[in-house]
Amino acid sequence: MLYLWLKALHIIAVVCWFAGLFYLPRLFVYHAQSEDEPSRERFKVMERKLYRGIMGPSMIATLVLGIWMLYLNSGWLSQGWLHAKLTLVILLIGYHHACGSLLKRFARGENRRGHVFYRWFNEVPVLFLIAIVILVVVKPF
Repeated sequence: MLYLWLKALHIIAVVCWFAGLFYLPRLFVYHAQSEDEPSRERFKVMERKLYRGIMGPSMIATLVLGIWMLYLNSGWLSQGWLHAKLTLVILLIGYHHACGSLLKRFARGENRRGHVFYRWFNEVPVLFLIAIVILVVVKPF
């Protein structure tokens, strides 16, 4: 029963984390397009609150709950699909921190990229989500 609770909470945390991973780069698109100072300041506040208040705690909860589930099912560590998934999770953590770095640049007024870059950057977590879900559900290897 504990495992099912952990799994449910893990899925909830993943959904919250991905909501932030999808929305923050979209805010970057709008921020890069903004032309007036009040808009820029508003985006800075929104980005900071999303990153620190939702994305960070959700990422930590996702990782803690995932590690706890691995502890309860350590046999999964010998399966190829899990190694692939964990590799993608590590890369996703890198993407999360890249978002944090971009957020800091926007906060300092040092953004050098246009909205088109952020539109493409916004698609990256979709690829991670597709791959991770397929690995977990289908377990292709």
